[in-house]
Amino acid sequence: MAAQLLDGKVMSQERREEIALRVEALKQRGLTPGLAVILVGNDPASEIYVRNKGVGCEQVGMKSLTIRLPEDTTQDELESRIRELNQDDTVHGILVQLPLPRHLDEASALAAIIPEKDVDGFHIENAGKLFSGLPGVTACTPKGAMEMIRRTGVDLTGKEAVVVGRSNIVGKPMAMLLLQKNCTVTMCHSRTANLAEHTRRADVLVCAVGKPKFITADMVKPGAIVIDVGINRVDGKVVGDVDFDGVKEVAGWITPVPGGVGRMTITMLLENTVEAAERMLHG
Repeated sequence: MAAQLLDGKVMSQERREEIALRVEALKQRGLTPGLAVILVGNDPASEIYVRNKGVGCEQVGMKSLTIRLPEDTTQDELESRIRELNQDDTVHGILVQLPLPRHLDEASALAAIIPEKDVDGFHIENAGKLFSGLPGVTACTPKGAMEMIRRTGVDLTGKEAVVVGRSNIVGKPMAMLLLQKNCTVTMCHSRTANLAEHTRRADVLVCAVGKPKFITADMVKPGAIVIDVGINRVDGKVVGDVDFDGVKEVAGWITPVPGGVGRMTITMLLENTVEAAERMLHG
């Protein structure tokens, strides 16, 4: 029996309707949540992401500000713009679109954003809070993936979860969130020996390695929840890290690419911005 589809378009739309109500409640109190996105250079993929973020803001009634900086922007110029936005009370979320041009230091730029406005959840303070189980801003992609897992209705307590990929943006925070839900978590990566032995044990399998169709049907436990975070371009098409056609015949639930986790990522960015505005209002 084919897996149930975890449709990011549908879930995202439902969540955005809830976010729009929260935005309206803030507006009634004289505050319009604002998201500022800094885009350095003209990377085509980044242009698409930034446009989608703007559309998302418009959809829920938030203010959107896109700051475009030339490819040759210096580190000082970039961080100066970030500091200006830190001081701007009409901006509740600041996002630096990655990747930055090679001459710029991403870690330093992200650290310049004050933690309260770090709606991507990348600041070391927010990462530390997640690691410590304290309330803070959660990285958007793992947060969206967890919402999709929640929608399956499966009780995660005691379940085996395997995360393939160890990035600071997805893999590590994903493992922490699953751990908080009482999963037994295994983190795998490019150097993992006998990867399939680990993945076949997973009741929840999250793949974020950036290799097209890397996870095949024989690597998946029957009935598993499979979350595909990968976005790869192959012959002009966008495909995930999971061989969707094969794996959907084995898994219990699966996310498509496109139309899966990516949709939820932007929705969680909007939610993080609204939460930042609510925190500002309530002190």
